[in-house]
This record gives sequence, C-alpha cells and structure tokens, in this order.
Amino acid sequence: MAIFSKHGLPNFPISLTFAPLFPTTCFTSNEYSMYRTHTCNDLRIADIGKTVTLAGWAATVRDKGGLLWIDLRDRYGITQLVFDENYTAPDLFATARSIGREFVLQASGTVIERASKTTKIATGEIEIKVTDLKILNVSKTPHFTIQDDTDGGDDLRMKYRYLDLRRNTVQQNIIFRSNLAIETRKYLAGQGFVEIETPFLIKSTPEGARDFVVPSRMNKGQFYALPQSPQTFKQILMVAGFDKYFQIVKCFRDEDLRADRQPEFTQIDCEMSFIHQEDILNTFEGLTKYLFQTTLGIELGDFPRMTYDEAMRRFGSDKPDLRFGMEFADLTAVAKGKGFQVFDSAESVIGICAPGCAEYSRKQIDELTEWVKRPQIGAKGLVYVKYEADGTIKSSVDKFYSPDDLKGWLDQCGARPGDLLFLLCGEDEKTRKQLSELRLEMGGRLGLRKPGDFKPLWVVDFPLLEWDEEEGRFFAMHHPFTSPKQADIPKMGKRRPGSAQKHPRRRLRPRAQRRGNWRRLYPYPRPRPAKPQLPPARIFSRGGRSAVRLPARRFRIRGPAPRRHRLRIRPAQFRHERYQFHPRLYRIPQKQPGSRYDDRRTGFNQVEATGRVGD
Repeated sequence: MAIFSKHGLPNFPISLTFAPLFPTTCFTSNEYSMYRTHTCNDLRIADIGKTVTLAGWAATVRDKGGLLWIDLRDRYGITQLVFDENYTAPDLFATARSIGREFVLQASGTVIERASKTTKIATGEIEIKVTDLKILNVSKTPHFTIQDDTDGGDDLRMKYRYLDLRRNTVQQNIIFRSNLAIETRKYLAGQGFVEIETPFLIKSTPEGARDFVVPSRMNKGQFYALPQSPQTFKQILMVAGFDKYFQIVKCFRDEDLRADRQPEFTQIDCEMSFIHQEDILNTFEGLTKYLFQTTLGIELGDFPRMTYDEAMRRFGSDKPDLRFGMEFADLTAVAKGKGFQVFDSAESVIGICAPGCAEYSRKQIDELTEWVKRPQIGAKGLVYVKYEADGTIKSSVDKFYSPDDLKGWLDQCGARPGDLLFLLCGEDEKTRKQLSELRLEMGGRLGLRKPGDFKPLWVVDFPLLEWDEEEGRFFAMHHPFTSPKQADIPKMGKRRPGSAQKHPRRRLRPRAQRRGNWRRLYPYPRPRPAKPQLPPARIFSRGGRSAVRLPARRFRIRGPAPRRHRLRIRPAQFRHERYQFHPRLYRIPQKQPGSRYDDRRTGFNQVEATGRVGD
C-alpha cells in the first residue's frame, strides 16, 4: 500500500498488513465488528440493563455446582460472566462447564449488578448474565498461572513467552514503553527536532565494541555491519544542516552480557548543532520532567548539579543515589599514625555511618564483611565502630585506638547513639568504589532506597581521560569522540593530560545509567603544527640513468586535497645512454613510499618516489 501526494506520486512506500486474531476465517467488516461491543474494562454500574457482547480469554473458572463464574480477560481488564442453573439453558450451562483456563470466548448477555462487589478490578460492581456463549478456540492447560504473581520461573516463562505476555504486569510495561515513545516524539517535535531514520545495514566503522555482521548475498565474501549506534549518519546529518534531529533507535553490540548492556538495545538518540552546555542541560531536563509528568503523573523540580569530583568525594560514584544520606567521611588524617598497620599503609581511610544499626550482631557484621570481600567488590576487610544507645563505643580495632579517638571518628561522620560506622581502606579510587557498593547495599537493607522516589541530578565536569595502570597509558573515560573543555585544551599537550575535563553527559538516579548528551570534537579545532619548508626534489644518477627522488611528506594538512607535484623526464634524442631532466614530460606516478615504477614508455626508466608533495 502506498500513500500518494496531491500530484499522484507516492510520498514514501509503506506496507500495511491486517489480520484478525480469531478465528482464522475471513469476515466482512460488519461481521468482524460484532465480535464485541465493549472491552472487558468498559462497563460500569451505569450500564446495567444493556445487552453487550464481549470477547477474550477465560482467566479463571469457578464452578460452585448450581452457579458458575468465568473471569473474561482482555488487555483492557476483566469482566465477570455468571451462569445460573435456574435461568441458564442446560446446553449453555454444559458449554460453560466444559471451559478451561485460557479458552478464547465470545459471550453475549445483559449487564446486571453484582451481588458481592469488589474494588480489586474496575468492573467490580457489575457482571454479565450470559445468554449466548461461543468457544472461539480451545486451549491446553497453561504451564503456569497467567497472573501478576505467577508460579512460573524465568526459564519457563521465556519458553512460553506468548503466555507470559498475557500477564497484566508485562502488558502494562509494554504499554508504558509505548506511551513513553509517543510522548518523547511529541516533546522533541515541539522543540524543533526532526525524526530521521537511518539504515541498519552499514559499512563497519572503527568504534569501541565488536560489530554484528550480516553476509551479503550479492557480494560474496563481504559483509554488512549492524550499527552500534548511528554514529556515521549523525555526522552526515549535522553537516547537511539538520541542526536538530532524533531517533528512537536500535543499537547492536556483539559483546558479553553485563548488568546494563544487552546485545541489542534501544536508545533515544539526539543530535544538535550550534549549542552550548546549557542548551543540552535545559533541553533534556525539560524532556525528563515532561515524561515524568505525562506518563507517571510525577512533578519533578529543578535538577541539582554536582561535579564529578564532588560526586566521587561524597558518594564514590558518578551516578550517586540521593534518596538517602550516608555520605563518605575521609578519616585518613585521624586514623593513621596510631600503630594499626593496615590503616598506616593505606592511601585512604574512608567511612560511612549506617543509622540505627548499632544492634547488629557479630553474625550480621561478619556477613557484610564476606559480602565486601567478594571478587565483584574486592575489599580485603571491614572495620566497624558501634555507637551504642547508652553512649558506649565498641570497635573491632579497640586495642589500637582509645575511646576518644573512636569518638572523634563518630563525630566526624555525624553519628548518633544507635548508629554503626563502617570503614574501608586502601587505594583512594578503589576504596571509594568499594564503599559505594556497601553504601547501596546498606541503603537497600535499611529500606532507604524507596521505589517511586525519584531524585534526578546532573553530574558534570567528567574527566576526559583515565589512567590504566596495567597498560600504562590513558584511555578515553567515556569515548574518544568527546570534546575537552576549551579551557583545558592546552593541557592536552602535556605528558599526563588527566586533569582535562570533558563536556557533560547526563546521569540520573535511581534509574540505570542513561547514555548521551555530550559535545563532540568539532567546536574546537585541533592545534596544527607549523608547515615546514620541504626540501627541493633531488636529481641523482644510478647506472647511467637519471631519476628524481621526491621529499617525504611526514605530516597531514586538513582541508582540500593538495595537488600533486609533477615532474617529467624526457630522454635526450631518445638515446639510452644519456638523459637529461625535463619538467614537462612523463608524469611521475604517485606510489607509496619506497615503491618502484617501471616507465612503460621507455622500457627501462625507473623512478623512486617516497611520498606526495603539496603546493
């Protein structure tokens, strides 16, 4: 099917396919429209007395002998059907009694008031007195219950995914995702963004992750790559003048599974030109507020801002959870020099205060100690200080520190009677990351990470590079396409440019890491070296033959492609034993450095070229 413009030409090709779910027989539009007059969530107390037709799946069947109830379910909700021996026809009652779970039904009847009302479902005040019932499709007994709290495990539900997708919780997640995409398009379109689709089958590009490849049927031995992200097309569109565009796009990465990464995932991908940092922050802060308001009904205030250094100092994470406190306290200065070798040899000693945990038993503390020793965390041990409700202090390092010393630690951490202090030590960066994991674990155990409580923030001024001790060099902390701040560009020429910062990306909590929103390299030109003076071409003789050696070109010039330097050689009187240099005959072929070329016109002339020469 094609949609045509006013000139009769198709604007773009589009394929539309329509197929009824049940049954497989073809119907006219009038017949198909009579499958149901309402959905299973439409009817209310005001509809009593209406004759209606519903269609859906039998969620539950409750047979009480003379009475039988069926909960009919579709994706909109549930409506109860009632059958009574006293007024239901015998053949209809027998048909209803033969129905099992997940049978596909069409039921017609009258809306009546329900005898025992319920508030658990929206249609809990009415039910349908059935006068006609058709079984559209039978079903085997499902392998697990189709309910919010199902008895099926993950493997079983994934094996029968089509059954799992009937559950209300899964359907609501899919519907929420759909609404989120619709509202995202509305907001970005209102901000002047254009939605542009880019191809999935592309040429492989040298990016970070491994590509998925697709073999080409028409080009044997060659492959397409599935895009890790539409990186190449972003740049084409920006150069083409589309200053604001977005995609809700699939990305593919052939890499091992991680907690926040799958082989394929969807991202809201936005690109903007002629912008500064505030444009990015304001645009996407507005988008986030709009989505929370329209999809969740939650009003968010202005997002606080925190630098990367502050986030790491206070919480040990570049995506701190602000729903609870337990900020870090640096105890290095007061913990060292007391004879405890573990602290004395450590770079940093850092602690957090767990409120109300002074009653933890030794077993609970040992459990936490083993938890931080796991390979995923990597800590070597855990030191604790208990601040009892009566004011007494107990610690695992009592013999090295006096009560006054321990009281100073507690005061520095803001502890109160009844609190428990945990300390880790070691290299500063590793220790902060380890303590951040312990902080999140304690926040979960104490119920401080409340679902539905959202505390978004901006984390800005990320470092551009990070040092890898194993390889002994710097790596891009996010990716190599991120621009340094203009004030930090001079630092890039130093041997250790680790203090350079990049333009910000967005981090939100408590959701998983959100990617994107960085400025790229192009606003700031790279420093270019001064153009050196090239030596002239040299003429030399080898075995009675003259040749020209071109100077090597050892630097690059950005901009239009340079013209080639042309030298020509002509034999004098076409005699083999003597030649002279002439600049207007026989162009010297441009080969790679060190290559040789046989002049086919003379048969024995050799020219050695070491590179190309610009004007």
